[in-house]
Amino acid sequence: MKPAILIHGPTASGKTALAIEVAKRLGGEVINADSMQVYRDLQVISARPTEEEMDGVQHHLFGHVDAAERYSTGEWLEEARATIRKMELSGKRAILVGGTGLYLLALTQGLSNIPPVPEDVRADVRMIAETEGAEGLRERLAPVDAETAERLGTGDRQRLARAYEVYLATGRPITDFQKDRQPPVLQDGEWIGFALTPPRAKLYQKIDRRFEGMLMQGAMEEARKLIERNLDPELPAMKAHGMPWLAAFARGEITAEFAAENAKRDTRRYAKRQFTWIGRQFPFWPRIPSPELEERMRVILALYREIDRPVEADYS
Repeated sequence: MKPAILIHGPTASGKTALAIEVAKRLGGEVINADSMQVYRDLQVISARPTEEEMDGVQHHLFGHVDAAERYSTGEWLEEARATIRKMELSGKRAILVGGTGLYLLALTQGLSNIPPVPEDVRADVRMIAETEGAEGLRERLAPVDAETAERLGTGDRQRLARAYEVYLATGRPITDFQKDRQPPVLQDGEWIGFALTPPRAKLYQKIDRRFEGMLMQGAMEEARKLIERNLDPELPAMKAHGMPWLAAFARGEITAEFAAENAKRDTRRYAKRQFTWIGRQFPFWPRIPSPELEERMRVILALYREIDRPVEADYS
């Protein structure tokens, strides 16, 4: 198997262009590892690559899921597994790219076997999260899963809600399932990961400019079409960066300027969390701080050729 290349980094850090260039130079194909770019309804809002940007490179798992679905990490992992194996048989190199660190973590370290949570339990926990906030969730979780409650504190309402709904659905703390992981799709030696870490000030400026460009490219029209479908606002696609603010503007609740500024702010905050994720979850991945495409390619090609070099037999 030709070692796969994994490219991770904060939003707007140039992952798409880099992955396409790597695929062109190494005879590879690109597999999406971004939880929003899977949705066909979010072409502009998720910054999904266009046919022109793909430049003839084969892309997989982009825009193939309807916004009404709750696409899970487990579903992505199985589709990624099948795609990687097909590419292996055809002699293609897999280039996995995206900002969803959990996808890449599951790919290389395995996925916890957490049972599905019934929708009524999800709804109950959502109500608790809305009325009691992260602190309320933590207080409820602490007696039944002290380890997770202590680790998360009150800084991650989404994960607190996830841990609490798993307990309500199964009667067991989420840590029990996290300790029982499926074997990873990619074993050690079958992949190499790179983390893009451009200067934050410049990245935040790029995030602002990109959102303004999205508005010109039809982000508002995309948001309106989703609103017209009357989808559950708790669906992942409805929580895409900028989507809640665009929806509020479309409903006449806020001004366009207020929507844009808050969408930019939330995206910058998300990028900051992605930097933190890289530091905690991928501490040994080579960092590429340069924003320049050629410099990034130089680093990737040098390290990739090192691990892809055939091992010479020892006949002594």
